[in-house]
Amino acid sequence: MKKLTSIIFVFFYLLKFGFAGEGMWIPMLLEQLNEPEMKSMGMRISAEDIYSINKSSLKDAILLFGRGCTAEIISDEGLILTNHHCGYGQIQKHSSLENDYLTTGFWAMERSQELPNPGLSVTLLVRMEDVTKQILEGVTAEMTEQARSEKIKANTGKVEKAASEGTGYAAKVKAFYYGNEYYLFITQTFNDVRLVGAPPSNIGKFGGDTDNWMWPRHTGDFSMFRIYVNKNNEPAEYSPDNVPYKPKSHLPISLKGVEKGDFTFVFGYPGSTQEYLPSFAIDMITGVENPPAIRLREKRLGIFDSYMKQSDLVRIQYSDKYAGVANYWKKMIGENRGIRKLDAIEKKQELERRFSAWAMADATRSERYGQLLPRFEKLYNQLKPISETETYLIEGGLGIEALRYAYGFRQLVAKSSDKNTPDDEIGKIVGQLTASSANFFRNYNQSVDRDVFASLMADWIEHQEQSKIPSAIVQGAIVYNNDYETWANKLYTESIFTDSTRVKKLLDRYSVRKFKKIEADPMFQLALSVYDHYFSQIQPESQMISSELDSLQRVYMQGLMEFQTDKRFYPDANSTLRVTYGKVDDYYPRDAVYYKYYTTLEGIMEKEDPAIYDYVVEPRLKQLYAEKDYGHYGAKDGTMRIAFIGSNHTTGGNSGSPVLNADGQLVGVNFDRNWEGTMSDLMYDPDQCRNISLDIRYCLFIIDKFAGAGHLVKEMTIVD
Repeated sequence: MKKLTSIIFVFFYLLKFGFAGEGMWIPMLLEQLNEPEMKSMGMRISAEDIYSINKSSLKDAILLFGRGCTAEIISDEGLILTNHHCGYGQIQKHSSLENDYLTTGFWAMERSQELPNPGLSVTLLVRMEDVTKQILEGVTAEMTEQARSEKIKANTGKVEKAASEGTGYAAKVKAFYYGNEYYLFITQTFNDVRLVGAPPSNIGKFGGDTDNWMWPRHTGDFSMFRIYVNKNNEPAEYSPDNVPYKPKSHLPISLKGVEKGDFTFVFGYPGSTQEYLPSFAIDMITGVENPPAIRLREKRLGIFDSYMKQSDLVRIQYSDKYAGVANYWKKMIGENRGIRKLDAIEKKQELERRFSAWAMADATRSERYGQLLPRFEKLYNQLKPISETETYLIEGGLGIEALRYAYGFRQLVAKSSDKNTPDDEIGKIVGQLTASSANFFRNYNQSVDRDVFASLMADWIEHQEQSKIPSAIVQGAIVYNNDYETWANKLYTESIFTDSTRVKKLLDRYSVRKFKKIEADPMFQLALSVYDHYFSQIQPESQMISSELDSLQRVYMQGLMEFQTDKRFYPDANSTLRVTYGKVDDYYPRDAVYYKYYTTLEGIMEKEDPAIYDYVVEPRLKQLYAEKDYGHYGAKDGTMRIAFIGSNHTTGGNSGSPVLNADGQLVGVNFDRNWEGTMSDLMYDPDQCRNISLDIRYCLFIIDKFAGAGHLVKEMTIVD
């Protein structure tokens, strides 16, 4: 009888809500919101197995990696797994012409060879708590937005202090549903994180930026690190005396693989989504912001690519920069295409028409929600030209490396010009600039940046009214009669900030009198003009409008939840731990085209092109393929599977997230989305949105059979 009651409950649950695919769900609420559906889709573990504060659970193996990726603990000795592109910056920092780990890969064959990474940290969630009542205590509907904000800020400080004081943990309150709910996150951060292994870029980045955001995919996108702690298993700064971390939990790894229709879930730290914006916002993003950003990034990428092909040193210096610029460039292109194909703006408008009719049908609702959409429309129309100007400044002006670098000297100028500044304070600033300069010039090429400057300045002047462009940029274009190459050549020849020798000379024997030399520098003057234009002409009005939009969005969110009582609302991603779930599935991207749900090693051989760096295949990999030497990592059909896709709703930040099967075992590592589904940050389409995951068996195959680092596999928990 009990079983029959459960079946009936699930039936009516699904009848009301339907199957998921869309949604980034709060782990602590899975039991009440999602567990019945997840089990009906095939999950065999419980919600408490995923998130619990009473016992070890899967959450104890999930990490925020650095500032924007996810990683997972895969052994009881602190070994962690993330994407190659998440660890790329660290691999690049350890690379040189003599030890080009980007090209050759890196494998620590013993613990003493594992490489420290100053500045890299990983963060573990200890627990989370709904603190909405405490944060909104004393907040009333009659308050101004400023008073409301101040009250919430004060309440937040109290809650965070009470939660963290004397614990050794950090506490952070985050807003959900645009400030309608608040959750407290207690975390523990580890700062001694060492590089353990990474495949060559021809595996870890196979297909390069050409295949980025695309399916089918054949990329071995993984890297491995290890957490080190003190002798008490507590977080500690780097020390040769530190020992591997002993976690509460680590993920078991399944060699069974996945098949179409299998239940999977992704556990990670998605960065940012905006699923509940009104149509006016989508129109601004796709019509005003994305087009110039796409064009300006394309210009930078073309210049980067040209120089990288000519020099191995430039390739090492700019590989990470190229990837960073290209990633969002291609995403914006796909996003715009997806929004058009989905008729997303029209669908938003239809929802808004129904919402308005519902609001106006009741006097109380009409008073609260009746003027929301007209106000949205007016404010977004005001914001559009400001947003366009801001896009040009960020993608144009701040796309110039030396300009951003030069602006970093403003504090030195300000302090040096103040006769009351103590000498030791000046010395401290000079020391900081000396250290940052070494890092900057290590990965800087003057010729690349000079050509970027000329290209971006020409585009900026061509597409924007002079009144919207920083005065020094306008003046430079006039002085050089729009000859941007001549302007760039003179600027980069004369400026201190484009040459490491000139900067070193300035800082090595710095005296306060030298601030006038910095003030007179043409690149420094340009930097001040660009930043001043932003802070005086763009930011104030943009912040004022955005603040009102934020308050309207909070009320709109309340209204949508009242209006759509049959809809389960998940909060937008905000870099907090979430669960998304779906099924392994194929899709049809366009008429007469079908994409299977997995790829194999055979596809790498089909893509091989020795003339194109992104499609070079490692000789050892070709040998293993020819011999079909896949060990026990091959699929039952004799193939070596590389990647697979599913309907899990992911976004940036989910890179490196574990993909888990119905038993909570690791079967893949999430690393991308398909191009047709990149609009999922704004609107999700179950027919087109797919997350792309590395098959864990290919990862293990590369570690063991390709790299000969089987000792790493031996410390993992493998489930056949």
